Amino acid sequence: CGFSWRMSGRKRRSKSGSVGFQKHGNGEGHRDVAASDDVVIVGAGVVGSALAYALGKQGRRVRVIERDLSEPDRIVGELLQPGGYLKLMELGLEDCVKDIDAQQVFGYALFKDGKKTRIPYPLENYRSDVAGRSFHHGRFIQRLRKKASSLSNVRLEQGTVTSLLEENGMIKGVNYKTRTGEESTAYAFLTVVCDGCYSNLRRSLCNPKVDVPSCFVGLVLENCRLPFENHGHVVLADPSPILFYPISSHEIRCLVDVPGRTVPSITNGELAQYLKTVVAPQVPTELHDSFITAIDTGNVKPMANRSMPADPCPTPGALLLGDAFNMRHPLTGGGMTVALSDVVVLRDLLRPLSDFNDASTLCRYLESFYTIRKPMASTINTLAGALYKVFCASPDPARKEMRQACFDYLSLGGIYSLGPIALLSGLNPRPLSLVLHFFAVAVYGFWRLMLPFPSPDRIHTGARLIS
Repeated sequence: CGFSWRMSGRKRRSKSGSVGFQKHGNGEGHRDVAASDDVVIVGAGVVGSALAYALGKQGRRVRVIERDLSEPDRIVGELLQPGGYLKLMELGLEDCVKDIDAQQVFGYALFKDGKKTRIPYPLENYRSDVAGRSFHHGRFIQRLRKKASSLSNVRLEQGTVTSLLEENGMIKGVNYKTRTGEESTAYAFLTVVCDGCYSNLRRSLCNPKVDVPSCFVGLVLENCRLPFENHGHVVLADPSPILFYPISSHEIRCLVDVPGRTVPSITNGELAQYLKTVVAPQVPTELHDSFITAIDTGNVKPMANRSMPADPCPTPGALLLGDAFNMRHPLTGGGMTVALSDVVVLRDLLRPLSDFNDASTLCRYLESFYTIRKPMASTINTLAGALYKVFCASPDPARKEMRQACFDYLSLGGIYSLGPIALLSGLNPRPLSLVLHFFAVAVYGFWRLMLPFPSPDRIHTGARLIS
């Protein structure tokens, strides 16, 4: 039972609960497991759906169990960087951004104290369709799910996973409740947990250290145009950034960052008052009236921003992916790019295996996953955390100077803007390049402080800026 995307003419496989244990092979490392699936995936978001399709194309038998298969409504996961779009192409899923009114994104625009600068993506050497994409998150997810379930060996099922099934230190599947509330078990050689930022299974597979540096307040603006069409907009406001980007041909998403773990109360009007008195005066003129209208409609959605470093506890038979495994501040919109990159890495790692029956061989292949994913993940994760700290207002003179230096450095254009935007977009996932640009910004800010002549206070501030 449960929701399925299956066309009525296709046959269903039998439920995993009706299949007994069978011995697969006689060699050491082979294990007893129900012969229903090669892979069980917990969660049918971006990662779960993309992975199901990727492994299904390899001929694997895949079951995906998702708590709710209706269209999700979220205020993040709406901007896919060009590097993420390239990964979508590698997976054969680029058509999932078609027919959902997705908008192409060609770069960013920065606003600070009445000044603005445009930073285009370095797309000259790519196909004409390669760019960022912004869209309604739920529409994108439904297209991914439909694509995955179009494969006869991939089964999507609505159910709530309650626990991992462990035997002798090895994960052999999951226990879950079906859509009708029945207890059931799904057995597989490999269990992939990607049930999102609220995962209740991650503690079995990693050491979660979740931080909540701020919250986003989401609004949808209508009947207005961005100052720079088909660009993401970042306003370096006080106390923290404001984001704008298109999510359809007539809608603009606004995300207001509010430092701290909570936002002012919605019910007593404190949040609306905060948005009108503190945030609205800093919004670009072209968007101001629509911003006020969006507040008055009352369709304001807050969401906590979480960050969590990847700290896995390698467990035979199981793997964590997506926001259940690794999160970064969503300021730079890099989450889906990291997620799709991880899917590509995992797909390519598993491709040489004719089957997943040999547990020891499967474990050896999976061990290298954490190393191979690092260039993309560490570059985007580090940049997201650092830019958020730099872009937030601060009374600290060194922090203020760093913020101004970063804006002015990016405004120089050429390699000074192309390098950082290539890192942010996932087109150049090189940690060394990230380090070089960080120090270049700091040195640039230091020398600005020394002109026209150094003073003890300027030297002290410059030293703190470098540190």
